[in-house]
Amino acid sequence: MPASATKALRVAVLADSDTRWKWGALTARRLTGDPEPRLDGYLLRGRATPTPRQLKEVGVRADSLREVTAAEFLRAMRGDTAGAADTADACAPYDVVVLALVGGGVQAMLHGLARTWQGRGKRPVVVTGYVGVVYEKLADGLLLRHGADLVLANSRQDAERFRAVYEGVGADASAVTEVALPFLGGSPYAGEHDPYTVVFAAQPSVPETRADRTYLLDRLVRHARLHPGREVLLKLRSRPGEHTTHLEELPYQKLAQKAGPLPPNLRLVYGNMGEVLDRTDLLVTVSSTAALESLHRRVPTVVLTDLGIREALGNHHFVGSGCLASWDQLDAGHTPVPDEAWVARQGVAADGAYETAFDAARDRIAGLLAADRLPPLTPYYTPRTAPGYLPGILARHHLGPDGSPLPGAPAADRQPGPVRQIVRRAARGAYRHGVQRVAPVIRRMGEL
Repeated sequence: MPASATKALRVAVLADSDTRWKWGALTARRLTGDPEPRLDGYLLRGRATPTPRQLKEVGVRADSLREVTAAEFLRAMRGDTAGAADTADACAPYDVVVLALVGGGVQAMLHGLARTWQGRGKRPVVVTGYVGVVYEKLADGLLLRHGADLVLANSRQDAERFRAVYEGVGADASAVTEVALPFLGGSPYAGEHDPYTVVFAAQPSVPETRADRTYLLDRLVRHARLHPGREVLLKLRSRPGEHTTHLEELPYQKLAQKAGPLPPNLRLVYGNMGEVLDRTDLLVTVSSTAALESLHRRVPTVVLTDLGIREALGNHHFVGSGCLASWDQLDAGHTPVPDEAWVARQGVAADGAYETAFDAARDRIAGLLAADRLPPLTPYYTPRTAPGYLPGILARHHLGPDGSPLPGAPAADRQPGPVRQIVRRAARGAYRHGVQRVAPVIRRMGEL
């Protein structure tokens, strides 16, 4: 029986972007079995720290939510030791900690938490995983996540791949736990809407070049003009100046402005992907995780082949899905039919098994929480196994080789004053301006 059946779990989620906050917070809900668990959110300060608008769009409520540095987060995880006879008696502030971070951030926090909880018999259960489709840096990302109590795999296929990587390097693979993407849901597709609605789910970094992104926009515009009775939506992840999990140097908004007047039946939209899918008749993307959300609802879904089927695009992940097609085929009226066996292996659970997808993870957490003591966190990477790699990862988060904060790391108990907050916002805005405006110009000049 899940631990949540006997008591409300206290959960902390540390995230470094809007999409990872969404994944982490919704994962916390699934793992506790409680739609409104006691949830404290921590946003790791960095280039992709979400804006209030992005957080509102995600729509996940937290009991508290604040921006922190690595040192501040580790201080919060230390717990109240006042009155404790020794370190082992210190009171951990949470039952479960979800690390919703890029791989290097997870590794740094695992070492930092291992140091913070050193000598304790009782500590929180640490959970991590991936926001969506894992199509690149499989070994690198997995080994950076090794050491957590649960490494969540979003599908049967991912679980098998994850275990193979860990076992292949001689690392313990028992933490790998099969679940599903936590944000699947919504009403199943019930038939065509009026008007018939085509949605192109854009991605911040795929494809990367101006030529490829301009091509996709041109084809979307052409489709809208060929089918004036359809509503065509360009679903965007962020507004200009905002960052998400990946950098976006060439936002579609800018490309659309330069393309001239758009057809009257083509609109740019933002908002929650689930709400957009409520009115979608055909979801089109290069390789977005939105395709899995769409398949879960049995909405007709297309993964584009126009730019090739390539690892760099991530659409190679959908080989065998039955969803691969080109804009030419869509313009001619093609409707894809997904392969049921492929869909089942991807954790999409379109057959109704989604409600039980997190049972194994809940049971595992309940067992760990019931134990008298938990072993120390032991990541695969250590100063002995990766002496030329690990120190740099830790240093980026102002942590030393032993996981302790380096001298000069931001004080955990000092909140920035109004002047520092203004300077920080200005610096973050300057960085985003450089990525989206200056960097593309320099790159074009270099190609002359």
